[in-house]
Amino acid sequence: MRKETALNTALLALLLAFPLWAWAADEPFLITLTTRAVIFAIAGIGLNVALGFGGLVSLGHAAFFGIGGYAMGVLAFHAQNYTPLMTWPLALDGTTSMPVIWLVAIILSALLALAIGALSLRTSGVYFIMITLAFAQMLFYFAISWPAYGGEDGLSIYIRNGFPGLNTMDPIQFYAICYALLLLVLFFVWRAARSRFGLMLGAARQNPERVRAIGQTPYRLYLVAFTLSGAITGLAGALFADLNRFVSPSMFSWQTSGEIMVFVILGGVGRVFGPVAGAVLFILLEHILGGLSPYWHIYLGAILLGVVLFARGGLYGLIAGREVAHD
Repeated sequence: MRKETALNTALLALLLAFPLWAWAADEPFLITLTTRAVIFAIAGIGLNVALGFGGLVSLGHAAFFGIGGYAMGVLAFHAQNYTPLMTWPLALDGTTSMPVIWLVAIILSALLALAIGALSLRTSGVYFIMITLAFAQMLFYFAISWPAYGGEDGLSIYIRNGFPGLNTMDPIQFYAICYALLLLVLFFVWRAARSRFGLMLGAARQNPERVRAIGQTPYRLYLVAFTLSGAITGLAGALFADLNRFVSPSMFSWQTSGEIMVFVILGGVGRVFGPVAGAVLFILLEHILGGLSPYWHIYLGAILLGVVLFARGGLYGLIAGREVAHD
């Protein structure tokens, strides 16, 4: 446990120190690269709530990532083009305020996760995996056929959305926002994992029959976990779209779901900080291996295979021990 706490502290310190060094060295690309890792870490934490704590293997979390991204894109598009988002039955305008966009992204993603979860959780095993994948693919093809917001070509946003008191176009200031949100999400999930709900969810994952015997309903526990998971992933999607100032149907693709799952597996399933380590490692490998060969995915696949076979607890399990203590 001490080793794991030290690893958590070192990881957060690295994510704070490296961008500051890059800013001092006038390397904005490295700041953006680290920002991408932090945003992916938030998405991985979202999936880890369902996968690591609830044992729900979802291949459809790109649905929530994409909804968060399109929430940002649609709201910013209407605000920047001075066109109303809706005229009937309510008059609604777009917005470029980041806090408002985050709130909308979280609510929409949570509602979508609630709806998908309510149906998907009536199945289990491979059927649950396939039905979550099917929902994400439905949204992928819907986005492709949505010409009002770019269709297959996606939607570009001219300027990054605003946050009170900060210049979000400055890479280090936008990174500070993402890093602060990462800390908030980590704290929220850490508290949730230690709450009565988190303990009951872990019990339902290990032995649902005993949970039923004490008067609890595993389905409800799973549904709450899946909804929280989708909300967090949707927040990451909004941040990712803001980082790139672009949103496209690829955010809904099964490849995106697979990448988010890779973050969790690389870092350590069921560890609060596991997806953070996994996302950082993934971005590092992508940057290094991508410079060596255009076929870098082959090498990444070999590394992932090695982690699954020889480091079952991911990076955290390899360094801090295999026992999952939820940090």
